[in-house]
Amino acid sequence: MLVVMLSGCSLPGLAGTSQDTIKIGSLTQSESETMAQMLAILIERETDAQTELVTKLGSSIVQHQGMQRGDIDISSTRYTGTDIAGALDMEPIKDPDKALKTVKREFQDRFNQTWEETYGFANSYSIAVTEEFAAEHDIETISDLEPLADDLRFGVDNAWVNREGDGYEGFQETYFDFGNVYPMNLGLVYQAAATGNMDVVLAYSSDGRIKEYNLKVLEDDKQFFPPYDASPVINNEVLEKYPKIKDITRRLHNEISTEEMQELNYMADVERVNPRKVAKQFLEKNNYFENDQEGGG
Repeated sequence: MLVVMLSGCSLPGLAGTSQDTIKIGSLTQSESETMAQMLAILIERETDAQTELVTKLGSSIVQHQGMQRGDIDISSTRYTGTDIAGALDMEPIKDPDKALKTVKREFQDRFNQTWEETYGFANSYSIAVTEEFAAEHDIETISDLEPLADDLRFGVDNAWVNREGDGYEGFQETYFDFGNVYPMNLGLVYQAAATGNMDVVLAYSSDGRIKEYNLKVLEDDKQFFPPYDASPVINNEVLEKYPKIKDITRRLHNEISTEEMQELNYMADVERVNPRKVAKQFLEKNNYFENDQEGGG
């Protein structure tokens, strides 16, 4: 996809779209498509614009390139830590508030885009154990694992082992070594913990499989992992034409916790509920349609 965009071609399916069609991009993760669907539903209910979803984009860089080219008007989910390192090419920022202020300022100045307030959830690297293991050993934080670490089996995503900055080498410098480290496909990590084949695993904090396999995300008490708070990013030309979109995104600010996003991802990934249905159910449950408006862009 990135090659397509850099070669001067538009994303598939975008040719001939109406000037009044707002194109919302989403990543391959269910949470990204669910948030895109939420934005689409609210925009169509509260403005006179139509929406078109551009789904399954492979990375935030692909989203970023698409927005710069005008192939995408809104990125449904962008993550502070990802874009500080990627689009902005800056050193990691560990403080969540400072990270958010940085991306807001830099995206306005460099790209004429508005990085909106966070939805409330983060899809961060995390260390997880089973709830049973945590209760048995009285584990709440990553540091609580240190006395046991030499004997623990640590299952991790293949890519994380050699990742610079917030990979395993940096983790060891901040915390400690595990006795046994097992790189594996991310899809196998959660099940390995649940079946007892791994004692500790590297997880993504909003992943629905945390709920599926009854895992506990440990507090990163030394703040090793950068924040990956999720927000929409909007091209300013769209906000100028449809200022109501800013109100819509602000109403979603801090309304979805990481635990709630785990639940929504569980519905989409485990129960196989369509992301649009997941989005609509969330909006209905939280009374987003009580004061429904027609038009008004």
